[in-house]
Amino acid sequence: MTQKTNGETNGATAPGREMTGAEMVIEALADQGVQHVFGYPGGAVLPIYDAIFQQQQVQHILVRHEQGAVHAAEGYARSTGKVGCVLVTSGPGATNAVTGLTDALCDSIPLVVITGQVPTHLIGNDAFQECDTVGITRPCTKHNYLVKNVDDLPRVLHEAFHIASSGRPGPVVIDIPKDIQFAKGTYSKPSEFQHKGYKPRLKGDPNRIGHAVELMARAKRPVFYTGGGIINSGPRASALLRELVKLTGFPITSTLMGLGAVQAADPQWLGMLGMHGTWEANWAMHDCDLMICIGARFDDRITGRVDAFSPGSTKIHVDIDPSSINKNVKVDVPIIGDCAHVLEDMIALWRQNKAQPDKKALGEWWQQIDKWRARKSLAYKRSDAIIKPQYAIQRLYELTKDRDTYITTEVGQHQMWAAQFYGFQEPNRWMTSGGLGTMGYGLPAAVGTQLAHPQSLVIDIAGEASVLMNMQEMSTAVQHRLPIKVFILNNQYMGMVRQWQELLHGGRYAESYTHSLPDFVKLAEAYQAVGIRCDKPGDLDGAIKEMINVNKPVLFDCVVDQAENCFPMIPSGRAHNEMLLGDAAESIEDAVTEEGKMLV
Repeated sequence: MTQKTNGETNGATAPGREMTGAEMVIEALADQGVQHVFGYPGGAVLPIYDAIFQQQQVQHILVRHEQGAVHAAEGYARSTGKVGCVLVTSGPGATNAVTGLTDALCDSIPLVVITGQVPTHLIGNDAFQECDTVGITRPCTKHNYLVKNVDDLPRVLHEAFHIASSGRPGPVVIDIPKDIQFAKGTYSKPSEFQHKGYKPRLKGDPNRIGHAVELMARAKRPVFYTGGGIINSGPRASALLRELVKLTGFPITSTLMGLGAVQAADPQWLGMLGMHGTWEANWAMHDCDLMICIGARFDDRITGRVDAFSPGSTKIHVDIDPSSINKNVKVDVPIIGDCAHVLEDMIALWRQNKAQPDKKALGEWWQQIDKWRARKSLAYKRSDAIIKPQYAIQRLYELTKDRDTYITTEVGQHQMWAAQFYGFQEPNRWMTSGGLGTMGYGLPAAVGTQLAHPQSLVIDIAGEASVLMNMQEMSTAVQHRLPIKVFILNNQYMGMVRQWQELLHGGRYAESYTHSLPDFVKLAEAYQAVGIRCDKPGDLDGAIKEMINVNKPVLFDCVVDQAENCFPMIPSGRAHNEMLLGDAAESIEDAVTEEGKMLV
C-alpha cells in the first residue's frame, strides 16, 4: 500500500458508496493515511474487528492492555508527527484508556481513540459493559463524540482527525454504539470542516510580533524559553527556532517536553530548566530582563513559586492555545499563533529591520551565564565499584549517539537523569510523560515508536518500579518482532519518592522500597525476549553494546547506586532559583550569597 499522510484521500474510495458503520471506520482510517491502529477487542467493537479482518489497508496491533494501546499510539504520534489511532471496546475497555487519554491531553499529543458502545436502545440501562464514555472522557479529551446516526459517522471520523491534529493537538474520542457499527449508510470523505467552535489561529498578530522584535533588539539580558509546542508544530518550527537563536545570539533553555528542538551540543543551549534543570538555566530565567516564551505554558515544574518567578523580566508568550495565555503567569506581549508561523515572521522582521542585539550587554550577560555554568550543577561523584545512574545514561548516550536512536522513558529519577545526560540533537526523538507523569508510559510508547521506525534503535530508559506497571507489553513487542531495548536503572526503590522522603520527610521511607522484584533476566526469557544484567561500571560498555546488537526485545537490568539523588532540585514551594545541589557540584560558601537565597 502506498503510504499516505494524515489528511490525504484514498483514491480507491468511491464517494457515496454504501457500507456498514464498521466498514466506514476502516475506510476513514485508510483515507487518513493510517497504517497502524493499536487495540484490544471486545463484544461492543467486534463488528469493527470483523471489518479489519476482511481488509489489508490498516494493520491492527494487538496490545495486552488498553492503557498500553494509548501509550503506544502516543509514542507513534510523537515520533512521527502523525495522529495515533486506538480501538477499544466499551466499559472497561474505555475506562482503561482514560489514563492514556489524560496523558495525551496534558502533553498535547494527537490521537483518535475509537471506543465501542452498547446498542443505542440500551444506553442508560446499565447494560453489560456499559459506561458513560463521553461523560467520563470529557475532562481528558480535546473533544469527544457519541455517534447515534450512521449517516453522521463519516463526518465525525474525519472531523476527529482534523481536531486532533490542528491547533494545539490532543486526543479525540469517538464512541460508536454496536448497532451503528452494523447499520448501513453512505460513506464519503468531507472536503472541508465547518466546526463552529473550533477555528485555531495560525498567524500571530503582526503588531505584537513587531513589538516583540523591538523588545528583543533592546534587551540586555534576554533568554529564549521553549517547550513542547515547538516539537508539536513540526520540524520546520525547530529549524526556524535554531535560525532565530543564531541570528540573535541569545541563550536558550527549554522544558522537559521541548528537548531536541535545539541541539544539546549548541553552546547557546543552557540545558533544561525547572525542578531538575541546570543551575544556569534557572538563574538565567530568574535574572533575565526579557523572556521569550515559545510553545510552553509556565507549568509549576518550571516556575516554582509563581510570585517569585523571573520577577524583573518583560515576558513575551507565543502559544497556539489562547487558554494558556496569562493562565499561570501574566505576560506583557501575548502572541496567539502557531510556533512555526510566528517564528517565521519574527525572523523576517528581524532581518527586514536589520536588527542587532546590544552586543556589549549581551557579552556581559554571557559572562554571568558562564559563572553559573562553572557551578557544574550536574556533577556527581563517580565510582569504580558501583554504577552511578548518571554514568549509565552518559555511557548509553555515547554508545548510541551516532545511531538513528529514539528514546522513551518511564517516570521518576531515571527520567530526569535521561533529560539531563542524554544529549538530544533532533526533535521527535524524545518520548516522555511530562504533564501527567505516568509511570508505565515508556515501554508501550517504545512499542509504538519502534513500529513507526522499524529500522531505528528504540530504547526505553526505565526504572524498575515504573516499568512493571505495563510490563505486559513486552508480549506485544515479542509478537510483532519489535526489537525495543528496555534499559532499567534498578535502584530497588521508587527513586523519586525515596528522594523526596529523604530530603523533605525526615528519611521516613514509607512504602518506597520495591520489595519482591522479579529477576528481570528470567522475566525477559519468560517473554521469549533477551535479558541482560550488569552491576559493575567496568562491564557496562560491553553490556550496552550487546544490548544494541541483539535483534530482539531486551530487558537490561542495570543495577545502580540505591542512595543516589537527582540534582539540582527545586523543593516544593520554593522559588525557581532556590535549588538544592548535589555534593559534587562546586561548593557554595554560604546559604545566602549575593545572588540571592540558595539552599545547599
